[in-house]
Amino acid sequence: MAKLAATRNDLGENARLTSVGLLNAALVDLMDLTNAVRMAHWTVRGPHFAALHAQFGDFYEQLSETVDDVAERVVQLGGTPDGTTQLAASRTRLAPYSEETRDGLDHVAALTERYAALARTTRAAVDAAAEAGDADTADLLTGTSRMLDKALWMLEAHIS
Repeated sequence: MAKLAATRNDLGENARLTSVGLLNAALVDLMDLTNAVRMAHWTVRGPHFAALHAQFGDFYEQLSETVDDVAERVVQLGGTPDGTTQLAASRTRLAPYSEETRDGLDHVAALTERYAALARTTRAAVDAAAEAGDADTADLLTGTSRMLDKALWMLEAHIS
């Protein structure tokens, strides 16, 4: 990991380093999920088109805001966001998203798995940030976890 930039943030360096690592891991996964949702939004077909197209658009907006918040927190702590497409592709912990998916419920199933996986790692990151003494990062990640869980619930409602 690169050296942190100087900041007047009074968190200790170890807490900041820990949080930057947690946030960057979340960032690349969030970017990957954002792109999967965007792909679903663009390519969804079938009898549920109107509802899913709109829902995927809403999810995309939520994820975009969260990506921005997470990347900005990295910078606040003196880090550099892992915000390039190449970094996201090489570091994501999410399964690849098939560009062949078209059916609405197939998109729902694929996104459900990815939302669940990211929610799981986000909850673990909340605990790690809190343990490191960074309550603000833990809070940001808690909000992210709530957003992911709500979207997961909405997706699962389509497949019972």
